[in-house]
Amino acid sequence: MISQRLSGITSFIVMDVLEKAHEMEREGIDVIHLEVGEPDFDTPSCVKAAACRALDEGQTHYTHSLGLFELRQAICDYYFKTYDVSVNPEQIVITSGTSPAMFLLFSVLLNKDDQVVISDPHYACYPNFIHFMEGEIVRVPVYEEDGFQYRPEMIGNKITEKTKAILINSPSNPTGNLLSESRMKALAELSPYIISDEIYHGLVYEGVEHSILEFTDRAFVLNGFSKLYAMTGLRLGYLIAPESFMRPIQKLQQNFFISANSMVQKAGIAALEEAGDDIARMKRIYNDRRKYMVGRLKEMGFGITVEPTGAFYVFANATHFSTDSYKLAFDILQKARVGVAPGIDFGENGEGYLRFSYANSIENIAEGLNRLEKYLNKEFKI
Repeated sequence: MISQRLSGITSFIVMDVLEKAHEMEREGIDVIHLEVGEPDFDTPSCVKAAACRALDEGQTHYTHSLGLFELRQAICDYYFKTYDVSVNPEQIVITSGTSPAMFLLFSVLLNKDDQVVISDPHYACYPNFIHFMEGEIVRVPVYEEDGFQYRPEMIGNKITEKTKAILINSPSNPTGNLLSESRMKALAELSPYIISDEIYHGLVYEGVEHSILEFTDRAFVLNGFSKLYAMTGLRLGYLIAPESFMRPIQKLQQNFFISANSMVQKAGIAALEEAGDDIARMKRIYNDRRKYMVGRLKEMGFGITVEPTGAFYVFANATHFSTDSYKLAFDILQKARVGVAPGIDFGENGEGYLRFSYANSIENIAEGLNRLEKYLNKEFKI
Protein backbone atom coordinates (compact mmCIF):
# COMPACT_ATOMS: atom_id res chain seq x y z
CA MET A 1 0.00 0.00 0.00
CA ILE A 2 1.35 3.42 -0.95
CA SER A 3 2.34 5.73 1.89
CA GLN A 4 -0.37 8.14 3.05
CA ARG A 5 2.27 10.86 2.95
CA LEU A 6 2.00 10.77 -0.84
CA SER A 7 -1.79 11.01 -0.93
CA GLY A 8 -1.84 14.79 -1.33
CA ILE A 9 1.06 15.07 -3.74
CA THR A 10 -0.07 16.54 -7.06
CA SER A 11 1.55 16.24 -10.46
CA PHE A 12 3.67 19.09 -11.81
CA ILE A 13 1.33 20.03 -14.67
CA VAL A 14 3.95 21.87 -16.71
CA MET A 15 5.85 18.57 -16.83
CA ASP A 16 2.66 16.85 -17.99
CA VAL A 17 2.47 19.41 -20.82
CA LEU A 18 6.15 18.92 -21.66
CA GLU A 19 5.85 15.13 -21.66
CA LYS A 20 2.76 15.26 -23.88
CA ALA A 21 4.71 17.55 -26.23
CA HIS A 22 7.53 15.01 -26.30
CA GLU A 23 5.03 12.29 -27.27
CA MET A 24 3.85 14.48 -30.14
CA GLU A 25 7.44 15.09 -31.23
CA ARG A 26 8.11 11.35 -31.31
CA GLU A 27 5.22 11.13 -33.78
CA GLY A 28 6.95 13.69 -35.99
CA ILE A 29 4.91 16.72 -34.91
CA ASP A 30 6.87 19.96 -34.53
CA VAL A 31 6.20 21.66 -31.16
CA ILE A 32 7.40 25.09 -30.00
CA HIS A 33 8.30 24.96 -26.32
CA LEU A 34 7.17 28.00 -24.33
CA GLU A 35 6.14 25.94 -21.30
CA VAL A 36 9.37 24.90 -19.61
CA GLY A 37 11.54 27.12 -17.43
CA GLU A 38 14.93 25.93 -18.59
CA PRO A 39 17.62 28.11 -20.21
CA ASP A 40 18.18 27.25 -23.84
CA PHE A 41 21.77 28.52 -23.73
CA ASP A 42 24.76 26.23 -23.58
CA THR A 43 26.55 26.12 -20.24
CA PRO A 44 29.39 28.69 -20.22
CA SER A 45 32.66 27.28 -21.55
CA CYS A 46 34.56 28.20 -18.38
CA VAL A 47 32.14 26.05 -16.36
CA LYS A 48 32.48 23.08 -18.69
CA ALA A 49 36.26 23.43 -18.71
CA ALA A 50 36.36 23.45 -14.90
CA ALA A 51 34.20 20.33 -14.76
CA CYS A 52 36.40 18.50 -17.28
CA ARG A 53 39.53 19.61 -15.46
CA ALA A 54 38.15 18.29 -12.18
CA LEU A 55 37.46 14.92 -13.81
CA ASP A 56 40.95 14.78 -15.30
CA GLU A 57 42.41 15.55 -11.88
CA GLY A 58 40.49 12.70 -10.28
CA GLN A 59 38.12 14.84 -8.25
CA THR A 60 35.41 12.20 -8.31
CA HIS A 61 35.12 11.37 -4.61
CA TYR A 62 32.96 12.48 -1.71
CA THR A 63 33.43 16.00 -0.46
CA HIS A 64 32.67 17.42 2.98
CA SER A 65 28.95 16.91 3.56
CA LEU A 66 28.38 20.69 3.54
CA GLY A 67 30.29 20.98 0.28
CA LEU A 68 33.70 22.14 -0.79
CA PHE A 69 34.91 24.94 1.46
CA GLU A 70 36.20 26.83 -1.60
CA LEU A 71 32.73 26.86 -3.16
CA ARG A 72 31.05 27.91 0.07
CA GLN A 73 33.56 30.73 0.43
CA ALA A 74 32.95 31.79 -3.17
CA ILE A 75 29.21 31.99 -2.42
CA CYS A 76 29.96 34.14 0.65
CA ASP A 77 32.10 36.42 -1.50
CA TYR A 78 29.33 36.63 -4.10
CA TYR A 79 26.69 37.62 -1.53
CA PHE A 80 28.99 40.25 -0.04
CA LYS A 81 29.84 41.72 -3.44
CA THR A 82 26.26 41.61 -4.74
CA TYR A 83 24.19 42.46 -1.65
CA ASP A 84 26.73 43.76 0.89
CA VAL A 85 25.76 41.03 3.37
CA SER A 86 28.16 38.84 5.34
CA VAL A 87 27.62 35.09 5.32
CA ASN A 88 29.80 32.48 7.02
CA PRO A 89 30.78 29.39 4.98
CA GLU A 90 29.50 27.33 7.92
CA GLN A 91 26.01 28.66 7.17
CA ILE A 92 25.95 27.05 3.72
CA VAL A 93 25.23 23.54 2.53
CA ILE A 94 25.84 22.63 -1.12
CA THR A 95 23.20 20.37 -2.64
CA SER A 96 22.50 18.51 -5.89
CA GLY A 97 20.14 21.19 -7.13
CA THR A 98 17.85 23.52 -5.20
CA SER A 99 15.10 20.91 -4.69
CA PRO A 100 17.22 18.85 -2.24
CA ALA A 101 18.00 22.12 -0.45
CA MET A 102 14.27 22.65 -0.09
CA PHE A 103 13.88 19.11 1.24
CA LEU A 104 16.57 19.74 3.88
CA LEU A 105 15.07 23.09 4.82
CA PHE A 106 11.51 21.95 5.40
CA SER A 107 12.73 18.80 7.14
CA VAL A 108 14.59 20.74 9.84
CA LEU A 109 12.10 23.59 10.12
CA LEU A 110 8.67 21.96 10.28
CA ASN A 111 6.89 19.92 12.86
CA LYS A 112 3.51 18.38 12.10
CA ASP A 113 0.91 21.10 11.38
CA ASP A 114 3.41 23.97 11.43
CA GLN A 115 2.29 26.62 8.97
CA VAL A 116 4.13 28.12 6.02
CA VAL A 117 2.67 31.16 4.27
CA ILE A 118 3.01 31.09 0.48
CA SER A 119 1.67 33.35 -2.25
CA ASP A 120 -1.05 32.26 -4.63
CA PRO A 121 0.06 31.94 -7.42
CA HIS A 122 3.37 30.29 -6.46
CA TYR A 123 5.97 27.86 -7.80
CA ALA A 124 4.01 24.67 -8.30
CA CYS A 125 6.18 22.40 -6.14
CA TYR A 126 6.21 24.46 -2.92
CA PRO A 127 2.98 22.97 -1.51
CA ASN A 128 4.14 19.42 -2.16
CA PHE A 129 7.37 19.92 -0.19
CA ILE A 130 5.43 21.39 2.73
CA HIS A 131 2.74 18.70 2.58
CA PHE A 132 5.35 15.94 2.48
CA MET A 133 6.84 17.26 5.73
CA GLU A 134 3.32 17.33 7.25
CA GLY A 135 3.24 21.09 7.40
CA GLU A 136 0.17 23.22 6.79
CA ILE A 137 0.04 25.52 3.77
CA VAL A 138 -1.42 28.99 4.23
CA ARG A 139 -2.09 30.61 0.87
CA VAL A 140 -2.23 34.38 0.51
CA PRO A 141 -3.58 35.65 -2.82
CA VAL A 142 -1.49 38.11 -4.81
CA TYR A 143 -2.95 40.13 -7.63
CA GLU A 144 -2.13 41.17 -11.17
CA GLU A 145 -2.65 44.87 -10.44
CA ASP A 146 0.03 44.68 -7.72
CA GLY A 147 2.49 42.92 -10.00
CA PHE A 148 1.65 39.78 -7.97
CA GLN A 149 3.43 41.20 -4.89
CA TYR A 150 2.46 40.31 -1.34
CA ARG A 151 0.39 42.83 0.56
CA PRO A 152 2.12 42.61 3.97
CA GLU A 153 -1.08 43.48 5.84
CA MET A 154 -2.77 40.40 4.36
CA ILE A 155 0.03 38.21 5.70
CA GLY A 156 -0.17 39.84 9.13
CA ASN A 157 -3.78 38.73 9.34
CA LYS A 158 -2.77 35.12 8.61
CA ILE A 159 -0.04 34.73 11.25
CA THR A 160 -0.84 32.48 14.21
CA GLU A 161 1.20 30.74 16.89
CA LYS A 162 1.67 27.89 14.40
CA THR A 163 3.17 30.08 11.65
CA LYS A 164 6.77 28.99 11.17
CA ALA A 165 7.78 30.82 8.00
CA ILE A 166 6.80 33.10 5.13
CA LEU A 167 8.05 31.98 1.73
CA ILE A 168 9.02 34.59 -0.85
CA ASN A 169 10.28 34.17 -4.42
CA SER A 170 11.61 37.29 -6.15
CA PRO A 171 12.00 37.33 -9.13
CA SER A 172 9.04 35.01 -9.15
CA ASN A 173 8.08 31.85 -10.91
CA PRO A 174 5.48 31.97 -12.49
CA THR A 175 5.02 35.74 -12.71
CA GLY A 176 8.49 37.13 -13.46
CA ASN A 177 7.80 40.04 -11.11
CA LEU A 178 9.98 41.44 -8.32
CA LEU A 179 9.06 42.01 -4.69
CA SER A 180 9.79 45.64 -3.84
CA GLU A 181 12.34 46.63 -1.22
CA SER A 182 9.68 48.25 0.95
CA ARG A 183 7.51 45.13 0.98
CA MET A 184 10.49 42.90 1.74
CA LYS A 185 11.35 45.13 4.70
CA ALA A 186 7.76 44.94 5.93
CA LEU A 187 7.78 41.14 5.71
CA ALA A 188 11.13 40.95 7.51
CA GLU A 189 9.61 42.82 10.44
CA LEU A 190 7.00 40.10 10.98
CA SER A 191 7.85 37.42 13.53
CA PRO A 192 8.19 34.17 11.51
CA TYR A 193 11.29 33.08 9.63
CA ILE A 194 11.51 34.19 6.01
CA ILE A 195 12.34 31.61 3.34
CA SER A 196 13.65 33.39 0.27
CA ASP A 197 13.90 31.46 -2.99
CA GLU A 198 16.52 33.47 -4.88
CA ILE A 199 17.09 31.04 -7.75
CA TYR A 200 16.27 33.71 -10.38
CA HIS A 201 18.54 36.34 -8.91
CA GLY A 202 20.79 37.85 -11.54
CA LEU A 203 18.07 37.55 -14.19
CA VAL A 204 16.63 41.03 -13.67
CA TYR A 205 16.22 43.50 -16.55
CA GLU A 206 14.63 46.51 -14.84
CA GLY A 207 14.94 47.44 -11.18
CA VAL A 208 17.08 45.68 -8.59
CA GLU A 209 16.57 42.38 -6.80
CA HIS A 210 17.23 42.23 -3.06
CA SER A 211 18.30 39.31 -0.92
CA ILE A 212 16.28 38.83 2.24
CA LEU A 213 19.60 38.76 4.10
CA GLU A 214 19.81 42.52 3.58
CA PHE A 215 16.89 42.93 5.97
CA THR A 216 17.01 40.08 8.49
CA ASP A 217 19.15 37.19 9.66
CA ARG A 218 16.03 35.19 10.61
CA ALA A 219 16.03 33.82 7.12
CA PHE A 220 16.78 30.85 4.90
CA VAL A 221 17.98 31.42 1.34
CA LEU A 222 17.50 28.90 -1.46
CA ASN A 223 19.69 29.43 -4.51
CA GLY A 224 21.60 27.56 -7.16
CA PHE A 225 23.27 27.55 -10.54
CA SER A 226 20.57 26.13 -12.84
CA LYS A 227 18.88 29.29 -14.07
CA LEU A 228 21.47 32.09 -14.10
CA TYR A 229 24.35 29.92 -15.30
CA ALA A 230 22.37 27.57 -17.59
CA MET A 231 23.46 24.55 -15.53
CA THR A 232 20.13 22.74 -15.02
CA GLY A 233 21.45 19.26 -15.83
CA LEU A 234 24.52 19.67 -13.64
CA ARG A 235 22.28 19.83 -10.54
CA LEU A 236 24.00 22.27 -8.20
CA GLY A 237 22.25 24.33 -5.54
CA TYR A 238 22.71 25.57 -2.01
CA LEU A 239 20.95 26.60 1.18
CA ILE A 240 22.01 29.45 3.45
CA ALA A 241 20.62 29.02 6.97
CA PRO A 242 21.00 30.44 10.49
CA GLU A 243 23.94 28.76 12.20
CA SER A 244 21.73 27.15 14.85
CA PHE A 245 20.12 25.00 12.12
CA MET A 246 23.30 23.90 10.41
CA ARG A 247 24.21 20.81 12.44
CA PRO A 248 20.74 19.24 11.97
CA ILE A 249 20.90 20.12 8.26
CA GLN A 250 24.34 18.54 8.04
CA LYS A 251 23.14 15.32 9.66
CA LEU A 252 20.29 15.07 7.16
CA GLN A 253 22.67 15.72 4.29
CA GLN A 254 25.05 13.02 5.54
CA ASN A 255 22.26 10.45 5.80
CA PHE A 256 20.18 11.20 2.70
CA PHE A 257 22.60 12.68 0.17
CA ILE A 258 26.18 12.34 1.60
CA SER A 259 27.45 15.24 -0.52
CA ALA A 260 26.86 17.03 -3.79
CA ASN A 261 28.76 15.95 -6.89
CA SER A 262 32.41 16.87 -6.34
CA MET A 263 33.24 17.62 -9.97
CA VAL A 264 30.20 19.88 -10.38
CA GLN A 265 31.14 21.82 -7.25
CA LYS A 266 34.40 22.79 -8.95
CA ALA A 267 32.35 23.94 -11.93
CA GLY A 268 30.28 26.08 -9.58
CA ILE A 269 33.37 27.96 -8.43
CA ALA A 270 34.19 28.75 -12.06
CA ALA A 271 30.63 29.94 -12.63
CA LEU A 272 30.82 32.41 -9.76
CA GLU A 273 34.30 33.68 -10.57
CA GLU A 274 34.62 33.51 -14.36
CA ALA A 275 31.22 33.53 -16.09
CA GLY A 276 30.40 37.24 -15.83
CA ASP A 277 30.66 37.97 -19.55
CA ASP A 278 28.51 34.93 -20.40
CA ILE A 279 25.84 36.04 -17.93
CA ALA A 280 25.78 39.57 -19.35
CA ARG A 281 25.35 38.20 -22.88
CA MET A 282 22.52 35.86 -21.88
CA LYS A 283 20.75 38.64 -19.98
CA ARG A 284 20.82 40.96 -23.00
CA ILE A 285 19.25 38.25 -25.15
CA TYR A 286 16.64 37.35 -22.52
CA ASN A 287 15.68 41.00 -22.25
CA ASP A 288 15.16 41.31 -26.01
CA ARG A 289 12.97 38.22 -25.93
CA ARG A 290 11.02 39.55 -22.93
CA LYS A 291 10.17 42.81 -24.65
CA TYR A 292 9.15 41.02 -27.84
CA MET A 293 6.96 38.47 -26.07
CA VAL A 294 5.19 41.00 -23.86
CA GLY A 295 4.40 43.18 -26.85
CA ARG A 296 3.05 40.33 -28.97
CA LEU A 297 0.92 38.89 -26.16
CA LYS A 298 -0.64 42.28 -25.48
CA GLU A 299 -1.45 42.67 -29.17
CA MET A 300 -3.26 39.31 -29.07
CA GLY A 301 -5.48 40.40 -26.20
CA PHE A 302 -3.73 38.89 -23.19
CA GLY A 303 -3.78 40.97 -20.02
CA ILE A 304 -0.41 42.06 -18.63
CA THR A 305 -1.05 44.90 -16.19
CA VAL A 306 2.45 45.07 -14.71
CA GLU A 307 5.16 43.93 -17.11
CA PRO A 308 7.51 41.26 -15.67
CA THR A 309 11.10 42.39 -15.19
CA GLY A 310 12.84 39.23 -14.00
CA ALA A 311 13.33 35.48 -14.51
CA PHE A 312 12.17 34.38 -17.98
CA TYR A 313 8.39 34.21 -17.65
CA VAL A 314 5.31 36.17 -18.64
CA PHE A 315 2.18 35.35 -16.63
CA ALA A 316 -0.59 36.54 -18.91
CA ASN A 317 -4.28 36.92 -18.14
CA ALA A 318 -6.14 34.67 -20.57
CA THR A 319 -9.67 34.99 -19.14
CA HIS A 320 -10.68 36.82 -22.32
CA PHE A 321 -10.30 33.44 -24.01
CA SER A 322 -11.07 30.87 -21.30
CA THR A 323 -11.36 30.48 -17.55
CA ASP A 324 -10.15 26.86 -17.73
CA SER A 325 -6.39 27.25 -18.13
CA TYR A 326 -5.74 23.50 -18.01
CA LYS A 327 -8.08 22.78 -20.90
CA LEU A 328 -6.85 25.84 -22.80
CA ALA A 329 -3.17 24.90 -22.46
CA PHE A 330 -3.68 21.37 -23.75
CA ASP A 331 -5.93 22.61 -26.55
CA ILE A 332 -3.21 25.06 -27.63
CA LEU A 333 -0.70 22.23 -27.54
CA GLN A 334 -2.84 19.93 -29.65
CA LYS A 335 -4.11 22.46 -32.20
CA ALA A 336 -1.39 25.13 -32.35
CA ARG A 337 1.53 22.85 -31.48
CA VAL A 338 2.77 25.28 -28.84
CA GLY A 339 3.54 24.28 -25.27
CA VAL A 340 2.40 26.73 -22.57
CA ALA A 341 1.89 26.27 -18.81
CA PRO A 342 -1.65 26.54 -17.38
CA GLY A 343 -2.03 29.02 -14.55
CA ILE A 344 -3.89 26.52 -12.37
CA ASP A 345 -0.59 24.66 -11.93
CA PHE A 346 0.54 27.55 -9.75
CA GLY A 347 -2.47 27.80 -7.45
CA GLU A 348 -6.16 28.60 -7.53
CA ASN A 349 -5.46 32.31 -7.92
CA GLY A 350 -3.51 31.47 -11.06
CA GLU A 351 -6.59 30.11 -12.80
CA GLY A 352 -7.37 32.01 -15.97
CA TYR A 353 -3.71 32.75 -16.68
CA LEU A 354 -1.11 31.13 -18.90
CA ARG A 355 2.63 31.18 -18.22
CA PHE A 356 4.89 31.72 -21.20
CA SER A 357 8.63 31.11 -21.00
CA TYR A 358 11.04 33.09 -23.17
CA ALA A 359 13.87 30.66 -22.50
CA ASN A 360 13.89 29.85 -26.20
CA SER A 361 15.34 31.47 -29.30
CA ILE A 362 13.69 34.62 -30.65
CA GLU A 363 12.97 32.71 -33.87
CA ASN A 364 11.16 29.95 -32.00
CA ILE A 365 9.31 32.45 -29.82
CA ALA A 366 8.15 34.34 -32.94
CA GLU A 367 6.99 31.11 -34.60
CA GLY A 368 5.22 29.96 -31.44
CA LEU A 369 3.39 33.26 -31.03
CA ASN A 370 2.45 33.27 -34.72
CA ARG A 371 0.89 29.85 -34.26
CA LEU A 372 -0.86 31.01 -31.10
CA GLU A 373 -2.28 34.07 -32.85
CA LYS A 374 -3.69 31.93 -35.66
CA TYR A 375 -5.19 29.57 -33.09
CA LEU A 376 -6.84 32.41 -31.18
CA ASN A 377 -8.25 34.01 -34.33
CA LYS A 378 -9.72 30.69 -35.43
CA GLU A 379 -10.98 29.40 -32.09
CA PHE A 380 -12.19 32.63 -30.51
CA LYS A 381 -12.90 34.82 -33.58
CA ILE A 382 -10.96 37.80 -32.24
